[in-house]
Amino acid sequence: MPPTQGLPIREYILVALTAAAVTFLLTGVVRRVAIRIGAIANPRARDVHVTPIPRMGGIGIFLGVAAAMGLAHQLPALSRGFDFSFDSLGVLLAAGVISLIGALDDRFELDAWTKLAGQVMCAGILVIFGVQWVSFWVPWGGGDGSFGQVLVLDKNQGALLTVVLVVVMVNAMNFVDGLDGLAGGLGFIAAAATCSFSLGLLDSSGGDVGAYPPALIAATLAGACLGFLPYNFQPAKIFMGDSGSMMIGLMLAGATTSASGRVPYPQFSGKDALALLSPLVVVAAVLFVPLLDLIMAVIRRTRRGESPFAADKMHLHHRLLEIGHSQRRAVLLIYLWAGLLAFGAVSVTLFDDAAVFWIVGFGFLLATLVSVIPRLRSRNRTA
Repeated sequence: MPPTQGLPIREYILVALTAAAVTFLLTGVVRRVAIRIGAIANPRARDVHVTPIPRMGGIGIFLGVAAAMGLAHQLPALSRGFDFSFDSLGVLLAAGVISLIGALDDRFELDAWTKLAGQVMCAGILVIFGVQWVSFWVPWGGGDGSFGQVLVLDKNQGALLTVVLVVVMVNAMNFVDGLDGLAGGLGFIAAAATCSFSLGLLDSSGGDVGAYPPALIAATLAGACLGFLPYNFQPAKIFMGDSGSMMIGLMLAGATTSASGRVPYPQFSGKDALALLSPLVVVAAVLFVPLLDLIMAVIRRTRRGESPFAADKMHLHHRLLEIGHSQRRAVLLIYLWAGLLAFGAVSVTLFDDAAVFWIVGFGFLLATLVSVIPRLRSRNRTA
């Protein structure tokens, strides 16, 4: 595929800002519609909010993404990316479908199995449009003294891995949507990190327009999440609901899956193991905080003999509140941890390893100290 002159950084920034502006302008309209049709989140025992708040804000996020994608299609520097790949179109269509499913849940509260079927269907849309894992490097095997090998997946294996990743990411983002601004902020951080990683791939490919989609998908999502936060940060005026959290998870899965097929494996040797593993590292880092919360919730509920989808008040953000953090501080702390993991993983693939490890290590130390300060203060008071 033909290269372009330089990276279209300004165009990606413009697209992200457009997504932010459209989302910000339309979320107020979506809020009024949600109130009118009765898509309201009434306080429950496990909830943190104490007053009814409209949800379905994910529709505003999707409209921002769609507007930004439309702009990208009209920009000369980015439009050629649509000619060589259907990834962006496939992710946009799947995001629209899952947002609609989420909006129905925000209004009528669908059962868990219906939502799961919808998630699998939307993952199938990605696969139909060619958004699926095709290969990744593993640090074992190899021959003739080489270290590691590239595993090439057939269509069935790639499709299965893609469906699993989509379902896991969708539900992980859905599980962490429990505090004002939490899912939106994590979506912005994860999308921004994925966009940075994708721009690195674009640079290493010499500006190949076929490598444009993952950065575009991530940039539009990052901008839309940023535009939604003024409405959603504590105290929230509207919740994104399942229409937003499921769409964020799907688009993150779509961006990382699209990026996985653009890693130039021949440019690396065995000593570049972390760079070769970069797609999996970025996925793991982006997923770590929400996935850890998801795994802990499933284990906790099944041990009590409950359904894994049963709700409770023992999520990570609930535990931070119990320690003594305020809602805003708990959200900002989770932002900090997620940012360190996501951008740390991306930085290792782009910059000097030693410098990144020192900086990220200091960040983890600082985050740990800030996280436990309320607990230490409470012990001192009781001593």
